[in-house]
Amino acid sequence: MSSETTRDTSPGYEAARDELVEVVRKLEAGGLSLEDSLALWERGEALAKTCEQHLAGARERIDAALAVVEEDVSEA
Repeated sequence: MSSETTRDTSPGYEAARDELVEVVRKLEAGGLSLEDSLALWERGEALAKTCEQHLAGARERIDAALAVVEEDVSEA
């Protein structure tokens, strides 16, 4: 249920990653005011955190699936 809430309040992994790439591109291009640069930096930090959360969730699902497989193999 919490993953449903996460999906409703934050972008999915691919959307967050793509937006993060765009944020980095804009920051690297320069020419922004300090305020705009700071706002983009903060957005990039939030997007990076979102990506990390999605990846951590995926890792947990993989670990759980592998544990089931290992348990089935050990019982056989």
